[in-house]
Amino acid sequence: MSASLTDEKGRARSTSIGSLLRGQMRNIAPFLTLICLVVFFSFASPSFATLDNVWNILTQVSVTGIIAVGLTFVILCAEIDLSIASVANAAGIVVAYFTAQESYVNIANLPLPGAAAIALALLACLALGFINALGITVIGIPSFIMTLAMMQIGAGISALLVRGQIAYKVPDLVSTLGAGSVGGIPWIVIVAAVLLLFGHLVLTYTRFGRCVYIVGGNREAAEYSGLNVKLIIGAVMVISALCSGIAGMLGVAHFGSAQQNEFDTYLLDAIAAVVVGGTSLFGGRGGIGNTIVGLFVLGVLNNGLDHVKIDSFLKILIRGLILLAALIINVYAQRLRETARD
Repeated sequence: MSASLTDEKGRARSTSIGSLLRGQMRNIAPFLTLICLVVFFSFASPSFATLDNVWNILTQVSVTGIIAVGLTFVILCAEIDLSIASVANAAGIVVAYFTAQESYVNIANLPLPGAAAIALALLACLALGFINALGITVIGIPSFIMTLAMMQIGAGISALLVRGQIAYKVPDLVSTLGAGSVGGIPWIVIVAAVLLLFGHLVLTYTRFGRCVYIVGGNREAAEYSGLNVKLIIGAVMVISALCSGIAGMLGVAHFGSAQQNEFDTYLLDAIAAVVVGGTSLFGGRGGIGNTIVGLFVLGVLNNGLDHVKIDSFLKILIRGLILLAALIINVYAQRLRETARD
């Protein structure tokens, strides 16, 4: 009798462990991937596992990290924002355009004080985010289509302002935060860390953060509970645009110039960071912690491939395969969740 009871307890324990592992697959898989990448590149290249290279990785993922903060809010609501790279590019060009003294760049000949140029750039990205929000929540355009259109609008604004030229001058504050350092630590890394921490605190400890998870987890239940779903979705679209604008301004200073299509690759990078880290594409699951893991996975992968001198074309293929694996895990984890619910 006691042996039978012990066997039943053992089976129940193993079943509960198995259920826990399946339920946490979305969180465990990215972390294991990160560990494997770090171990592999540490053995493959002596120059990889150094303190200087750690700072290189942190600097390299900072712009992506700032954009990914806002995108995490959007994806948690089961929406998507394809305009993040164009908004970043537009904000960076706006701040450089209205700071520039060169008449061939600033055709309007309207150089502004640094604070005014920064404010104008922030207002521009907020306006683009607000238009996204109106299109999605008021008109009812799916976020994929609305932000796809905004991608073109942002690209058009950038092209109209610089007209194929390159602007180099930005306000001193933007230059310091984007390219300066304090105590050997790049300011852009500090800004990214602060924004990631702030995003985590908002999602974890505020009513708005809980509402984001509720809306993403079950939109109908959120509406029945009295939540203003449209307001929350509109808010996350504006947050996404604001984070993209900040990243765009600091990125221009970090790269040393403002030009068309400068941030185009950051669209895939930011989406990959959020999804590879384990935030569910179906909403309601994940968070900033997952995004941080995803950022490190991408940062270690890109940096490590440079250290082992793999062909650049193969590097793109490997990144695509890792993103595909993350998507498969994401969908599979969602199916397990639905099966367990049934």
